[in-house]
Amino acid sequence: MNPKAQGRATQESLSATLWDLVVIGGGITGAGVAQQAARQGWKVLLIEQQDFAWGSSSRSSKLVHGGLRYLKEGDFKTTWHSVRERERLMRQAPELIEAQSFLFADCVGRKPGRWMFQLGLMIYEAMSGQGGERRQRGHFYADAALAQTLAPGLNPSGLRGAMVYQDAKTDDARLVYRVLMEAQQDGAVSLNYTAAQSLQLTAGRISGVTLRDTLTGHTCVVNTRAVINATGAWADRLRSDVGGRAMLRPLRGSHLIVPFWRLPVAQSVSLMHPQDGRPVFLYPWEGSTLIGTTDLDHPESLDVEASITPAEVSYLIAAVNDQFPGAGLTQADVTACYAGVRPVVADDKAEASKATRDHVVLDESGLITLAGGKLTTFRLMAQDALALAAQHVGKQFAPDDTAIFSPTPALPTHWSAAVRARLAARYGAWAEVLSRKALAPELEFIPGTQTLWLELPIAAQHEAVVHLDDLLLRRTRLGLLLAGGGLAHLQRIQALCEPHLRWGQTRWDAELARYLSIITAHYQPPPSPPLARPVHRT
Repeated sequence: MNPKAQGRATQESLSATLWDLVVIGGGITGAGVAQQAARQGWKVLLIEQQDFAWGSSSRSSKLVHGGLRYLKEGDFKTTWHSVRERERLMRQAPELIEAQSFLFADCVGRKPGRWMFQLGLMIYEAMSGQGGERRQRGHFYADAALAQTLAPGLNPSGLRGAMVYQDAKTDDARLVYRVLMEAQQDGAVSLNYTAAQSLQLTAGRISGVTLRDTLTGHTCVVNTRAVINATGAWADRLRSDVGGRAMLRPLRGSHLIVPFWRLPVAQSVSLMHPQDGRPVFLYPWEGSTLIGTTDLDHPESLDVEASITPAEVSYLIAAVNDQFPGAGLTQADVTACYAGVRPVVADDKAEASKATRDHVVLDESGLITLAGGKLTTFRLMAQDALALAAQHVGKQFAPDDTAIFSPTPALPTHWSAAVRARLAARYGAWAEVLSRKALAPELEFIPGTQTLWLELPIAAQHEAVVHLDDLLLRRTRLGLLLAGGGLAHLQRIQALCEPHLRWGQTRWDAELARYLSIITAHYQPPPSPPLARPVHRT
């Protein structure tokens, strides 16, 4: 994960160590726990049964925000924490956590009205502590003419103006990797494709974990003082080993990606869907336009990778065409799609979109489960879990309010500002050393994206790539951003990465077949059934 890549630790070295903490789950929640614990000097092992960020943390809406809509539900605590953490992340990693302007059309007969929305924005901005320069670029009301200047083509029925405000966006998978890099720098060990096969208990308390290397099938037992269950939507499975009762409500959020030229937006346009009043948005992301999200109960097996349904595709396209009737967007315009399952704590809310996004921390025989929460609040979630784990570890845990990210070094000034910003966002403190030997062609952007060719060999050499989908769906996002999963560039991708991966042609052919099956099944719109209607139900 960094220039001093750890490689796959031997089973002997894992078993010979008494770990203060084993973190199970390699998404943003687990990464945050590992980083915060390692910063305290704890001996930390993080394992992930798939790839890092494979689950919800590479399939989110990619927004670092306070959850303005949670105010409507009266969830002031979640909003307060989220906006504060958003501000912290934007200060510490401004290239990775980017400011994004949002526009919400004010239409005759549609809720919420202008004054109610503006009241919510005032509370939202007050919670974030926006002042000075930040307040000067706070929310404002744009009349219809200005709204259509800010968002050309915007023309929902009854348009009379728009509220404009500020939030933030990121590449969620890269956020995970940046946090994991910091954790490793502080001594944590992190392994992908390593599953927790079972928990070991001694005198009724967690004392170890049986690990299984999913690449080889080999197993070993590691000894630990505590385990943090950060497996997201899969958390209830691990809890069953200690008799825990199910507490999660899996919700599926699905998204579409279309070429930027097909739907060019500078603003993020948010709206309440005309069919059912649920929040939907579209915004520029990584050189494309991202459209999301749905919010549905997900009754399907969590053993199967989540996929968007035809009804969800129609639902999201209908939302876009409501706001931009001249666009005439169709399924044929969709480059890619993705669906993730969110670990939402079950409550009594009938509607999925109203379920709480606050997190819960439980201690069950030394298994500390951290569930729920949001991408934005991973640091606070980690601190809550570690405060509970400290009694088992036997070490003090003092919440760390220092910067999560190490400073980014200066990069060559003769490189363009766009290249320097991109490298800073992706690699932070390691940007200079990783790009030091870059050749001029590697510092060019891949056509149709904001991805540098250099990112491919860096990932292959330093970022624990095991499969082609690791490389194209998570280390880079080429599989989402380019038609056909980016395979038009496969020859150059192979040439850049093979010196580091050393797969050989037979392995490349096998990886290509695997990758094609994954993107066909889970990252391309499904065929529309006859007379498919854009419905949205819980």
